[in-house]
Amino acid sequence: MQEGTAMQNRVVVTVGGLKYTLLAVEDENYVHRVAAYVNEKLKENSKPGGVSQMDCAILTAINIADERFKEQEASENLRRQIKDLLEESAQLKQELSEAKREVFKLKQKR
Repeated sequence: MQEGTAMQNRVVVTVGGLKYTLLAVEDENYVHRVAAYVNEKLKENSKPGGVSQMDCAILTAINIADERFKEQEASENLRRQIKDLLEESAQLKQELSEAKREVFKLKQKR
């Protein structure tokens, strides 16, 4: 599934009723989970007497790509929120430190 020089596993999966031999650096369990996911998505798009197998595969690919882009966008939004919260936390720590120094100074003047 990923290209590279790492050790590759040869995994046989069934998708859409057809067997495929895949080379993957990921473990066999992972490859089977991916294939099962694709197979389930294919089933969602195929209806008896409906679209051709090719059209079903294209619709499935589009739906999976759509999911990926939406998840990627959600992930980027979470990263931005985390970055903003970390910046806010740093600012609050700075303000707290300044407030503690001010309190210390005021106590010294008494």
